[in-house]
Amino acid sequence: MRKLPHKWLVVVSVLFGTFTVILNNSMLNPTLPRFIDIFNSNAVSVGWILTIFMVSMGMTMPLTGYFGDRFGKKKVYMVGLCIFIIGSLCGVFSQTLGMIIFSRAIQGMAGGLMMPIAMALIFNSFPRNERGLAVGVYGVAAMVAPAIGPTVGGLIIQFLDWPWLFAFNIPFGLIGLILSSKFLERTETNPTKRFDYIGFLIITLGIGSILYALGRGRSVDTLVDPLNIVLVTGGLSALILFVFYENRQDDPLLNLSVFKVPTYTVSILVTSSASIGLFSGIFLLPLLIQNVYELSAVMTGLLFLPAAVASGIFMSIGGRLLDKKGPKYVVPPGLAIMAAATLGLGMLQLSTPYWLILALNTIRGLGMGMGNMPATTSGMNAIPESLVAQGSAMNNIIRQISSSLGIVFFSIYYEVRRAQIATAPDIDMQAATLQTLNEAFLVSAGVLILAIPFSFILKGVQEDKQSERV
Repeated sequence: MRKLPHKWLVVVSVLFGTFTVILNNSMLNPTLPRFIDIFNSNAVSVGWILTIFMVSMGMTMPLTGYFGDRFGKKKVYMVGLCIFIIGSLCGVFSQTLGMIIFSRAIQGMAGGLMMPIAMALIFNSFPRNERGLAVGVYGVAAMVAPAIGPTVGGLIIQFLDWPWLFAFNIPFGLIGLILSSKFLERTETNPTKRFDYIGFLIITLGIGSILYALGRGRSVDTLVDPLNIVLVTGGLSALILFVFYENRQDDPLLNLSVFKVPTYTVSILVTSSASIGLFSGIFLLPLLIQNVYELSAVMTGLLFLPAAVASGIFMSIGGRLLDKKGPKYVVPPGLAIMAAATLGLGMLQLSTPYWLILALNTIRGLGMGMGNMPATTSGMNAIPESLVAQGSAMNNIIRQISSSLGIVFFSIYYEVRRAQIATAPDIDMQAATLQTLNEAFLVSAGVLILAIPFSFILKGVQEDKQSERV
């Protein structure tokens, strides 16, 4: 590894940690039904294994900007990785479902510290005109881990005891910790930086309430439940209050002035749309393969592997194009490709062969690789270097909320629309399910198409250099 340039050793170091966090989360998705049997519990209680991770991660992310400036980004990332290993150990030795949920809360807090800081560390190590490729390589972890996670989790739960789902993380986490201590560079610190307690309380209340409501609102009844309405209303009110409060602070927890930069704001919109497109596929495709075409869970898992490979390859290609040509040559084509393949998934028939669905999903992965990470990189390149950690935190928070919102929308759409179609004469449940899923994919494609015109607003370092010459 010594032969690699030091800046690439930084990428390798943070890859290990973030890959472990994302992999662990996706490993647990297919194993939840087993936890219902193991602990003699119900789906709502077991669902907290995923919900608590999402909520605690979203509530921790706003702190990363302050912690990075106050204590140094390397230290914050390594502390987050240590906390994740501790959470994994707690999971290994858990005796009850409550202890597992507590362990997942610890892991979520760790993920909230690590994910935004990882991006900031890469940005600190690379000049602006090389960040596209670096972030593209780093982004491979974000795509490959969710693709292989369900397969790994399924194999572990089938052949080993469930604590191995948590023990599996520990070796990767320890390797990441060793690499990080050796290769990550220390960043400047500001010991006098003040912590915005009031801002933190407001943003924590807002994000926590919304993510909790979205995490439990997977059906119409739950969504319109009085508690959910109170949570969403209170969360949105808190976020509005946070904006007004932070704009009046000299040293805010999150510097919202970054949203005055058009490229950054548009990059958030584009990546949120891409996330909705991605998670719509993750939710809808298993229903399509298993409920409509009546194929196995193994065939469902195989459907995502080529897409992950294509996404990883084209993240690197897209990153290199971003560095050389700029975002307009990468992001709009990527969104268009992803939208076109999603439209294809919205026109399936009962006679459609499996290989065609696999091909369409692989093309979706290709478009995701070109459209997602390059948009994030161009947005982060556009803001001041001192605000990279805060910009990364806000990017992750908004993407987390939009992904959760997308899953809730498609869950409810699937439930309501399928029941509605099934009441029509001469339509069986299989046909009703296919029509519902076709419509849902068309909606997902529509979201991506709406984002394409905005993606042309994105500017890269090339335009900045030209304007400097003028």
